[in-house]
Amino acid sequence: MDSLRPGDGYPLGAHFDGVGTNFAVFSGAAERVELCLFDEDDEEIRWELPRGDAFVWQEYLSGVMPGQRYGFRVHGPYEPERGHRCNPRKLLLDPYALAVEGSVAWGEGQGPEALFGYRFGDPWSRNDLDSAPYMMRSVVVCPRFDWGDDRPPRIPYDETVVYEAHVKGLTARHPGIPAELRGTYAGLGHPAMIEHLTDLGVNAVELLPVHQFVHDGRLLRRGLRDYWGYNAIGFFAPHNEYSSEGSRGEQVLEFKAMVRALHEAGIEVILDVAYDHTGEGDHLGPTLSFRGIDNASYYRLADGDPRYYANATEAGNALLMRSPHVLQLIMDSLRYWVAEMHVDGFRFARAPALARELHDAERLAAFLDLVRQDPVVSQVKLITEPWDVGEGGYQIGGFPPLWTERNGEYRDTMRDFWRGRPGSLPAFASRLAGSGDLYADDGRRPFASINFITCHDGFTLHDLVSYDRKHNEANGEDNRDGTGDNRSWNCGEEGPTGDLEVLALRERQKRNLLATLFLSQGVPMLSHGDELGRTQYGNNHACCQDNELTWIDWDALLDQFPLLDFARRLSALRARHPVFRRLRLPEGRDASAAREHGAPGGAALPDLLWFTPGGREMTGEDWHTDDAAALQAFLNGATAGGPDRSGRRIADDSFLLLFNARGGDLAFRIPPVRYGEEWSKVLDTADPMLAEEDAPVVKAGENVAVEARSVQVLRRV
Repeated sequence: MDSLRPGDGYPLGAHFDGVGTNFAVFSGAAERVELCLFDEDDEEIRWELPRGDAFVWQEYLSGVMPGQRYGFRVHGPYEPERGHRCNPRKLLLDPYALAVEGSVAWGEGQGPEALFGYRFGDPWSRNDLDSAPYMMRSVVVCPRFDWGDDRPPRIPYDETVVYEAHVKGLTARHPGIPAELRGTYAGLGHPAMIEHLTDLGVNAVELLPVHQFVHDGRLLRRGLRDYWGYNAIGFFAPHNEYSSEGSRGEQVLEFKAMVRALHEAGIEVILDVAYDHTGEGDHLGPTLSFRGIDNASYYRLADGDPRYYANATEAGNALLMRSPHVLQLIMDSLRYWVAEMHVDGFRFARAPALARELHDAERLAAFLDLVRQDPVVSQVKLITEPWDVGEGGYQIGGFPPLWTERNGEYRDTMRDFWRGRPGSLPAFASRLAGSGDLYADDGRRPFASINFITCHDGFTLHDLVSYDRKHNEANGEDNRDGTGDNRSWNCGEEGPTGDLEVLALRERQKRNLLATLFLSQGVPMLSHGDELGRTQYGNNHACCQDNELTWIDWDALLDQFPLLDFARRLSALRARHPVFRRLRLPEGRDASAAREHGAPGGAALPDLLWFTPGGREMTGEDWHTDDAAALQAFLNGATAGGPDRSGRRIADDSFLLLFNARGGDLAFRIPPVRYGEEWSKVLDTADPMLAEEDAPVVKAGENVAVEARSVQVLRRV
């Protein structure tokens, strides 16, 4: 190993070219930087890096091959009062590492204290214990991979069905996946898993964080582990514990193979990413990477006292979004995952924190501008979680048109409506129609709204209809963690029950919520296992439960075939009929497209119209009566949208949606003949096995019995 030529300052990280590897790391605080290479006996060889331009320390070393483990030691000031925390006794991960080997050894020898920059009992002292024996290692990776003819599926938003999934939780107990592949990227790309997804109509999997993360030592000491993965320490490296092949770069190949397999099945891969903070925690956290490389350049420090961190994320620290080095890190990471790993989009956790340069979340913040202008990142799906805990953090409806948003208003409204909360009807109709009140002012389309009833954070669908209260005792926080605002209803008994009436009502409520999700304008998102009735027994904050509480029990849940079959039928109904996935927000008034295509009696019809259960158009008073919990929605198929991507005008069947959230059965009168002479029942949540060909045809003006707390879908004959 020697240096044949000067190193390059870009790209940052370790990059193998077939002969050797170029190493480059930024640190404006460093006085010296050592590259540490580890042999098979874990002996450390140190190589001092020359400083190049713009505070990048760089060197090209011939003979350094893929699989080589390495880290950095940064010599410089340890002055917490000035925001500096350099300490060469701490081995540091490369912020740009493409793979990471091992995990932090929290409980071995001096491991816990050696990993910290200070001595326990004095948070401002310098700790000279060597952390290398207890640290993870960065790994040099070979970039070559046979992608074959892989192409991004590029599913249009209006045709997208998102499936939020955890790599391990989804696959760890699947009987059709070989035991050695369960809980891994290979398991997710296995034909048995892909068959389930395609049968369900899923064409985009949104993976909970797969960036390399670090387990919190406090959790491990309580016998728990970080499960969700929001404790990232490596924004370029796929998490090594999800690899079945190894962690010397094999995890990178396995991830790519998973993406290739999903793409072959027409399924996109979207990553849940958290670029707002890292796993190094607050001022009492360990020194693993960024803190020891250049603390003040990477983190937001507290105003007036840089010993502390601005904790805008409740994660102990926040990345400094006005720093050009942080912005470069994030943009380089995003481009890498698109260009090299072939992912199809991102869901940004706590997205307002990324737009927050000083205090408030700025709509035109530097990060949003960078994404909008980037020729690579701007071309993939960009989904925000439009809220965080910081000042100005609730930004739903406030992101630019390039972005789509997880619609928390949708979640809350649909839960309220089906649990019978008074006054929910107007909001229910708005959410069903695409949330134009949130997105129309920006000229955005219905698919700006990512609709969901449940996600990883909160109750599962089964628990939503089975528990009134959270039951998080297993998390070790005395049930204080997790939200108390679940908007749930246990249907009469808390938790497991043998009462057949309660069980039947719960199953119907699940079907009601799923039907509402797939019949709403916007992009539906399922949380994994909800189609099978997965339960966490009332735990609504299972972030630390990497065990059978959160892993899908496929053997038990496959008995829930009726619910799975119903979900498949819903997804297929939405896929067949563009009227449920309009390209534009419905206007609720006469439309020229209806005249062009004709309508019964030759009259133009609105694209969307609301009727009372009695069959007359809704008036202002109807929306606000004390018992307003039922209505009909007329969807005009002649105005489904258009033109499509082939230039053809989109036309579809027309539908009536009958919603009854009341506690008693209700007779719905079919609207007048101008909206349709005859109607055939397509779906009934009170009769999940209904076959359309066996359903009787009903005529305009006739009554249809709709059972308590149920949905019916009628198609115009």
